[in-house]
Amino acid sequence: MSKGIYLPPFFTIDCDFLIEIELREFKKMKLDGATIVDGFPTIGLTNTIAANYLVAALDLDQIAAIDSDCFPAVSMIYATKPKFPARIYASEELKIVVFLSEFRILPYLYRPLAKTLLKWAKEQKCSLIISPVGYPMELLPMEKEPDVMGVGSTESARQKLISNHIKQLDIGIIPGISGLLLNEGRWTNFDVISLVIPIQPDMPEVKAAVKAVEIIDKLIPEIRVDIVPLQQEAERIAERLKVLRKQAKPVESQPPLGVYE
Repeated sequence: MSKGIYLPPFFTIDCDFLIEIELREFKKMKLDGATIVDGFPTIGLTNTIAANYLVAALDLDQIAAIDSDCFPAVSMIYATKPKFPARIYASEELKIVVFLSEFRILPYLYRPLAKTLLKWAKEQKCSLIISPVGYPMELLPMEKEPDVMGVGSTESARQKLISNHIKQLDIGIIPGISGLLLNEGRWTNFDVISLVIPIQPDMPEVKAAVKAVEIIDKLIPEIRVDIVPLQQEAERIAERLKVLRKQAKPVESQPPLGVYE
């Protein structure tokens, strides 16, 4: 009778070498100077909703899949076609790349995913990573609209924020993949911008995602995103994501790593 040895999630926090992230390329594109948008969900679904809308609105092609033994064993079905739970979309002409996933990213995967994203960005000679993150805020007076703020990993990234009139976060904490990308970007002198999207108790994540897309549109001069249908479409995307997350929950809760003999 075979026996299984279960390695719990916390065991991998200090042992990144145990987690292998594989990129499987379907199509090659020349992406020199392209901007990458991080659509991995960490804090809520704000960036995932925004990334889904960008993929659809800009008609981006899937160029690669991201896979790992630590990902849930599921296939995402869209328009009758199976897709990996984590994917890369891009446009050579528009100079944009979107990393996208619908499943819940567990904390022990943040570091290897962030490092994989940054390594791939350098290999493809991309110039910038934009990582939106929904950020819970205290309820503000109705007459005051909370600002979207940004944090840049380098001086050139901070200058992009200034030139686009985006307020910079003076003090605070950026959690999850966004925070790790900022740290790695600073260490390797690679431009990373984390967009801090304030979420109030009475502000749904759909509205936060709309704000994220508006700022991304400003930061990438090659793209022009139609904002008019964004609100309605974002709501449909959010509902679809909630259904998918509910369906995937039993699989996500299974042990992520196992050795069998």
